[in-house]
Amino acid sequence: MRAVQVTRLDGPGSVTVEDVPDPTGDGVQIEVAAAGVTFPDVLLTRGLYQLRPDPPFTPGSEVAGTVVTAPQGSGFTAGQRVAAFPGIGGFAERIVIDPRLVLPLPDAIGFEDAAGMPMNLLTVHFALERRGGLTPDDVVLVHGAGGGIGVAAIQLAVARGARVIAVTSTSEKAALARAAGAHDTFEVAGFKDAVAELTEGRGVDIVVDPVGGERFTDSLRSLRPEGRLLVIGFAAGEIPTVKVNRLLLNNLSVVGVGWGAFWQRDASYPRQQWDALLPLIERGRLTPPIGGRYPLEDASAALTAIEERTATGKLVLETGAS
Repeated sequence: MRAVQVTRLDGPGSVTVEDVPDPTGDGVQIEVAAAGVTFPDVLLTRGLYQLRPDPPFTPGSEVAGTVVTAPQGSGFTAGQRVAAFPGIGGFAERIVIDPRLVLPLPDAIGFEDAAGMPMNLLTVHFALERRGGLTPDDVVLVHGAGGGIGVAAIQLAVARGARVIAVTSTSEKAALARAAGAHDTFEVAGFKDAVAELTEGRGVDIVVDPVGGERFTDSLRSLRPEGRLLVIGFAAGEIPTVKVNRLLLNNLSVVGVGWGAFWQRDASYPRQQWDALLPLIERGRLTPPIGGRYPLEDASAALTAIEERTATGKLVLETGAS
């Protein structure tokens, strides 16, 4: 079968597509129709992710496709349409995966849309609902609102009744955030003052931050008393620090969001999340906007677009399977 291979840790430009042996082992075997491209996949190509496999290896954390074979008692059957979260190895024509990380796919959801859901949507669900205590009365500020995590956060917060303020780096990404349901959008420069004016000085209840970097302090200043800043990642490259007196003065919470670390202690958790979100998924409330479709052979270009932050919407790889 064909699979994307990272043969050296030099970044997206070093990946190739090779013929590799078909997967073996226990689990559900899936013929992959589409695979979502994520920021952790980029980090893997540089050896900068917390998971650091030795080359050669195949990246790819989320897929959608059709079950080829499934263990008895797994709850899955040959020919069934599914999404799945392999964590690694998804940029390939076939994978074998633990049944607990396979997600039943409603007929109304296409493979490309489904391939863009598992990582971003389940991360955001964990962030907003379990770690952030989201309520319908909350005002939520979302950074990186034109990216996969940002769009998923907007869609879920709006679906739960919250008001959403999106912060983006370009007008194109602002338009995408508004299409996802954001009530207001601001550029990165000056967002703190804009949020203060919009909220009449009250601030926001939750900040969703997958970016980090220099905006972190202004994010804290944008929180109302007892507000929560959800730390999801560091797409800007810089891991910020915080003076804890800022937290003390306004009773603020900086909350770590380690979805992967959480579910690895209980691999049944992603399926529980998926089942809880299925009603919204089936109604089209949590569908990622597809920003680019690439054949498997162009995985390097897709990963580069993520790394250089030129991608708008969700990028997917297509294997040609249907």
